[in-house]
Amino acid sequence: MLMPKISPTLCKLLSWHIFIIVLSNYAVQIPMNCFGITSTWGTFTYPFIFITTDLTVRIYGPHLARKVIFAAMIPALIASYFVGTLFAQGQYQGLDSLTDFSLFVFRISAASFSAYVIGQIADILVFSRLRRLKQWWPAPACSSVAGNVLDTFVFFSVAFYQSPDPFMAANWVDIGIFDCTVKILCNVILFVPLYGLILSYLAKFVFKRPLTAIGA
Repeated sequence: MLMPKISPTLCKLLSWHIFIIVLSNYAVQIPMNCFGITSTWGTFTYPFIFITTDLTVRIYGPHLARKVIFAAMIPALIASYFVGTLFAQGQYQGLDSLTDFSLFVFRISAASFSAYVIGQIADILVFSRLRRLKQWWPAPACSSVAGNVLDTFVFFSVAFYQSPDPFMAANWVDIGIFDCTVKILCNVILFVPLYGLILSYLAKFVFKRPLTAIGA
């Protein structure tokens, strides 16, 4: 077994990873327009996974963070396919849709599987090398940029290159570039400060240690 002992906190982390992956794979099927640029709603949901991973590395270390990722990827892959098939293009298709294999949804699920593993491992590698710095912010900022670039490239190329969906087949490069840009901006502007607030709260009220001592 990957994780013979799972604390309630780790159960919540694992569940959160799976939830965000499934939600993002559903949301990426729904196009939206942002400042005249076409994207998908998945652009704004997936960055939450990086703050979760970085907090896991900070508190429990990279080894346990990798276990969470490997434990989450198979359930997330299966759940993503079922949810994506039931709610293809954001519309409920009925239970009968599960009887027909959907190549489009399967490619999204497989792409998510690959991108999640590669992106999160990159995030952990960068974060674990920077987390001992005196300043807390370089680790989550740099790791999220590295993770998002790899994650986005892998996901969009696997999911939508010559896709059976004409819209995504024609626009996946532009959507991917915009998606990566928005993810990086969201991480630097919103999620890194949020990470700092959560880390400060944990240091003060949960671990009762200086912020720089957590995970050191």
